[in-house]
Amino acid sequence: MKRNRWIRRAALTGVVALPLMTAGCGVFSKNTAKEIDPPPVETQNLPSSAIPQGGNGIETGSAIDLQTGESQMTVYLLDDNGYLAPVTLRTTLGEKEQLGKKALEMMVDGGAYADQLPAGFHGLLPKGTKVNAYVESKEKKLATVDFNQSFVNYNATDERKIVEAIAWTLTGMPNVQGVELRLEGAKLDEMPEGAYPLDRPLDRTVGINLEAAEGVDYSQSSPVTLYFAAETPEGDSYYVPVTRLISRTDNLVKASVDQLVLGPVDQSNLIGLMTPDVQVKSVQAKDDTITVELQDDAYEEGQKEPADMLQAIVLSVTENAGASKVLIKLNGKSNFTDENNVSYSQPVSRPTSVNAVKS
Repeated sequence: MKRNRWIRRAALTGVVALPLMTAGCGVFSKNTAKEIDPPPVETQNLPSSAIPQGGNGIETGSAIDLQTGESQMTVYLLDDNGYLAPVTLRTTLGEKEQLGKKALEMMVDGGAYADQLPAGFHGLLPKGTKVNAYVESKEKKLATVDFNQSFVNYNATDERKIVEAIAWTLTGMPNVQGVELRLEGAKLDEMPEGAYPLDRPLDRTVGINLEAAEGVDYSQSSPVTLYFAAETPEGDSYYVPVTRLISRTDNLVKASVDQLVLGPVDQSNLIGLMTPDVQVKSVQAKDDTITVELQDDAYEEGQKEPADMLQAIVLSVTENAGASKVLIKLNGKSNFTDENNVSYSQPVSRPTSVNAVKS
């Protein structure tokens, strides 16, 4: 059964700030405790023709705190439910350290930074993996990563998620739109175990947590990336992006909001952040702003709207459109606030961090 329900947690303008704690304590903001369902249905066997070939992912993965000098980076880690999820960590870079290289080092299973990751999450890069070299070309917007031989020591069933984790982490860095992989100095034309093709630079068109809508024809499909939520066994919640293949459409942005309303697929243990009574009237783009008009007959003026629903819309719309701002109208008006008293009377920016670790 699909689960659509409100998940309430702190959210600041421009930042989805989930109050993660240190390992051993509550990892995310506390929510109603509930048991986690079995891991999601495998999507590894989707045909290569189903791999998304479009998309306009935008930079969201790094920032620098000018007061403390700390760098903020978003890495994609595997949760206990089998999903890749963004986790934003704070770190201090040494004089010669590179943000992208350090992000990859944090994603090594059992690596030097494993104890800095929140409980219930771990890196997918194989144990012993080292980054021999990391080079960014600002002109080509390309990051070239040279791994040591330990990089090949993974199960073929993990290959797609490894590719997704690398692509989504590094394309969140400033000036990186593509990623090229090398092994001990030699360019990889395909991944070592399952032969995932690397004939072109990796980017967010590989999708993430790939799934297909019921009855979709892969050869006649379009990919949309949606943001739902998941919970730890303790009931702590966090955002999870899912790339869903749907029947081909020319309006991916409107389709993304429509799919948010539909919620997670039946086999999923993800949680929808919108209720079925919300209807999408229109989605229009102008300059760098997307206007989303919603209709909710149950809404009463002055009512506080769920922050998670609004943030899921902003995350999903900007991911699929590449736009930086979203104006949300409810029943023709935008003079409403969320439950954290954040006003949506003006366009809001895409969050710079998702599932942020509390310092």
